[in-house]
Amino acid sequence: MTTPNPLTLPSPAKLNLFLHIVGRRPDGYHELQTLFQFLDYGDDLTFTLTTAPGVRLENPLPGVADEDNLIIRAARLLASTTPRELPGVTIRLDKRLPMGGGLGGGSSNCATTLLGLNHLWNLGLSIDRLAELGLSLGADVPVFVRGFAAWGEGVGEKLTPAHPPEDWFVVLKPACDINTGNIFSEQGLTRDTPRIKIAPAFEGDASRYRNDCEDVVRKLYPEVNQSLTWLSQFGPARLTGTGACIFGRFPTESAARIIWESKPSGITGFVAKGVNISPLHKKLTELR
Repeated sequence: MTTPNPLTLPSPAKLNLFLHIVGRRPDGYHELQTLFQFLDYGDDLTFTLTTAPGVRLENPLPGVADEDNLIIRAARLLASTTPRELPGVTIRLDKRLPMGGGLGGGSSNCATTLLGLNHLWNLGLSIDRLAELGLSLGADVPVFVRGFAAWGEGVGEKLTPAHPPEDWFVVLKPACDINTGNIFSEQGLTRDTPRIKIAPAFEGDASRYRNDCEDVVRKLYPEVNQSLTWLSQFGPARLTGTGACIFGRFPTESAARIIWESKPSGITGFVAKGVNISPLHKKLTELR
């Protein structure tokens, strides 16, 4: 199949269905156990190859310099893996995911750039190599590169395929921004949750699974606490990552949309389906 130019690829959200902090390493990073699942909702990235060399972001994010933008950094890192001269590329980001929401938007953008340009530039790098490059840019990038729902350990980069139910989710974004570094440095954060073995998500007693960041975030951010209290009326609700987004799971789209329509004013978000194969990988498979 001929690859279109420009090429638009999805950059999906992820949820941490649970997040346990099981220890702290000497370098200060936290050891985690988590379960990642993708959503059929996210950003889009459009790649246009150009005759002019270099990488350009068509619509830079306000306040984010190119040197700090994971899309630009991923493209430049990928270009550095080959000595041959590559076409230039202009990248447009259509942003839907809230920044700092715990949905992995930046990491997902980074992974979509790595996989998309590996395809467009015909570099032929393996998924293992792309995941290695991604890890150098962020701990959550490898799960988006590999493209399957996964049990994550280490700092989240040690991944084992998992098959959680592909339920529907109401995802809410309270009106606050959360600094991940502040949460992980908070003295009251639980850092010694006992390790558990790989098991299907939410089999048996769902109370065994939680987000260890949630109590700290609820204490520091009243908006998150209020949203979790409201969503918990309709079933278990949880923080994803370090927040600020929260989610509740429902067996059908119609059940999720009924709750979505009744949400309090002033809260943004969306309804989406959990999927165990990344929409990005499905799209790239269609192009082969």
